[in-house]
Amino acid sequence: MLTRRVPKPVPSAEAEQHDNARTLGLIVRAAYGMHWADQLALICVPLIAELVFDASPATIGVLVACQSMAQLCGSIPFGLLVDRSRPRTLAMAATGVSILGFLGAWLGVTAQRITVFGGSIVLAGFGIVLFVLTILSILPTITRGGDLTAANSRVELPRSLASFVVPLLVGLVLTAGNANWFMVASVTGAATAALFSMRLPSLAPPAKGGPPVVQQLRDGVRYVRDEPRLRAITWCALAWNTAFAIVLVALLPFLELRQLDAGLFGLAFAAFGLAAVFGSRLAGLLSDRLAPRAILIFGPASSVVAILLVLVAGFAGSPAGFLAGFFLLGFGPSMWVVAQNSVRQLVTPLATLGRVNAVIQTAIYGVRPLGALLGGFIVSQTNPTTGLIVAAAAFVASTYATVASELRDITDYSGLSVPS
Repeated sequence: MLTRRVPKPVPSAEAEQHDNARTLGLIVRAAYGMHWADQLALICVPLIAELVFDASPATIGVLVACQSMAQLCGSIPFGLLVDRSRPRTLAMAATGVSILGFLGAWLGVTAQRITVFGGSIVLAGFGIVLFVLTILSILPTITRGGDLTAANSRVELPRSLASFVVPLLVGLVLTAGNANWFMVASVTGAATAALFSMRLPSLAPPAKGGPPVVQQLRDGVRYVRDEPRLRAITWCALAWNTAFAIVLVALLPFLELRQLDAGLFGLAFAAFGLAAVFGSRLAGLLSDRLAPRAILIFGPASSVVAILLVLVAGFAGSPAGFLAGFFLLGFGPSMWVVAQNSVRQLVTPLATLGRVNAVIQTAIYGVRPLGALLGGFIVSQTNPTTGLIVAAAAFVASTYATVASELRDITDYSGLSVPS
C-alpha cells in the first residue's frame, strides 16, 4: 500500500524568530558557564603560582603563557574545524575538553605538581578557544544584520560579569589552603556550559567539499590581510593584548614594590570586570546611536590613559586611583570587543567566518603567551615599573593602529557590506 509523503511545513517567520531567540538564549547561558571557568583560571593562575608554588616572576610569566597558549596554537586549526563541522557538536566537544583540563589543574594544585597544573591549564584553554570560535560563527546565522551588535553584546556580557565577580571573589577568599577548590569551581562552570550546549539545536553543517585545508587556511589569512578593516583590528589586537599580558605579569611585583596591599590585585580585576559589564551593555544599547568609529578608537585610547593612571596611583600610594585606572582599562576595551565582533562578522563571508575569526582570535589572545614571556623577562631583568611602561607603549601602538586605519571611517554598521 502506497502512502503519500507529507512535506514538512515551512516554518513561519515568527516561528523561525522564536527558534533563533531560543538558540541565542542557550548560547548565552552556556557562555556564562564557560566564561566563569575561564575567568577563574585567568585570575587564579598567577595567584596560585605565587601562593602554592612560590614561583618567581619568570615562572609566573611561563604559567600565564601556558594559560593563553591554546589561543596561539589552537585558534587556526579550530577555525578550519568550525567551517567544516556541526556547531552543536563542536560546542559539546569544547566544553568536554575544558572539563578535563580543569580537572587536571585541580589535580596539579592538590598534588603540588606545577607541570601538571600548567599543562592542564593549556588543555582547558583549548576548550575555551573552540567554544568561543563556535559561538562567534553561529551568531550571524541566527541574527538579522541590524540585531547583530545587540546579540554580540548579550554574548559578551557573561564574560564581562565573570570578569567582575571572579576577581572580587578570588581576591577576598583565595589562600594557599583552598586554591584547589577554585579549580573545582572551574570544572563546575564548564559542566554547566556542557549541559546548555547539549540543548542547542542541530544547526545545519557547513557545505561539504571545498578546497584543501591548507588552501582554506591561506584564504582566511589572505582575507584578513587584504580587508583593511580586519587588518587594522588585527594589528590593534596584537598590540593591546601584548600590553595586557605584560600587565598581568608585572602587576603583583609592582604592588609589592610600591608597598601596596597584594589584595589590590583581585580588587583591580574586579574593577576591570565591573567596567566591562557596563561597557559591554552600553555598546549594545548605543549600537544605533553612536558611530562605531567612536567606540573603535575610544577602546585602545582609553587604555593608554588607564595604564598611566595605574602608574601614577602606584607611586602616589593611592588604592582608589589604582582601581580607577583598572576600571577605565575594562570599560573602553569591552566596548571595543563588541564593536569589532560586529564589524568582522558583517564584512566576512559566512563560508569563511570560522577561519577569519580564528586568525583574529589568534591575534587577540594568542599573542598573550608571548607578551607574558616578554613581561616576565622585563620584570626579572629590570623592575615591574619598566614592565608597565612598556605596556603603556604597546597601548599607544594599539591606538595608532586604529586611528591610522579605515576603522576611523565607519559611521554606521548598516554601511558595511554583508557578503554571502
